[in-house]
Amino acid sequence: MTRVALVTGGTRGIGRATREALRDAGYDVASNYAGNDEAAQKFAAEMGLKSYKFDVADYDACQTGINQIMLEKGPVDILVNNAGITWHGTLIRMSRQQWDEVIDTNLRSCFNMARATFPAMREREYERVINIGSINGQASQYGQVDYAAAKSGIHGFTKALDQECARYNITVNAIAAGYVDMDMIAALPANVLRKIVAKVPVGRLGHAHEIARGVMFFVADDATFVTGSNKSINGGQHMY
Repeated sequence: MTRVALVTGGTRGIGRATREALRDAGYDVASNYAGNDEAAQKFAAEMGLKSYKFDVADYDACQTGINQIMLEKGPVDILVNNAGITWHGTLIRMSRQQWDEVIDTNLRSCFNMARATFPAMREREYERVINIGSINGQASQYGQVDYAAAKSGIHGFTKALDQECARYNITVNAIAAGYVDMDMIAALPANVLRKIVAKVPVGRLGHAHEIARGVMFFVADDATFVTGSNKSINGGQHMY
C-alpha cells in the first residue's frame, strides 16, 4: 500500500525539496499552497504532483482541504508542517497584523493541520508528523520577535503532542532548520547575510535538500522509536 504524504507550503524551498524526496521514495505526495496559483501549476506540470489550495492559518479551510485530500488519495500517513512566512523588523516597528500573520502561518497552522488529520491517524494507529522549526526558535535573532516566538512554539508543540500520540504509534518530531539558500534568506540585506554565514562553522548556507534528508529520516517505517525529537540541521551554528 502506497502511503500518502502531505507537505504544507510545498511548491518551493524546503517544501519542494521534501516533496521531491518523498516522491522519489515512492510516497503518494500532495501539498498545500496559499495563493500563488502560477507557482503551483508550474510545479504540478514539472513534478506531476497535485497541490491543494487552502490557507493553513484558517482552521475551517484546513478541515475542508484535508477532507478533499482524503477523498481523492486516502488518509494522510505523513504530515510535514512546513508552511511559514517571516517579517523582519523590531517590536517597536511591528504591527499587530504582522505579528498575527507570522504566528498564524507558522504556529497556528501546526495545530490546524494536526487537528484535521489526527482522528484518522488515531483510528489507523499510524502516522508521522514532522514540524519544520528553525534555529531562530532556539537561539533567536534580532528583529524576529514574531518568527522566533512562532518557531519556539513549534518545538514545544512537538514535544507535548508527542506525549498524546505515542500510544497510537504516531511519531511527532521537529527539525530546527538553519539558514538555507532560499527566497526567505535571499531577501535579507547583503551585509546581514554575510554576518550570518560568518557564524556558520561549515562556512555556507544550507541547501533545501539537506533539510529534506532529515524529514526522510523521521518518516522511515523503522523510525518508530524516534519521537518528541528536535533535530538541529544548521551547519553546526547552534546545537540544542
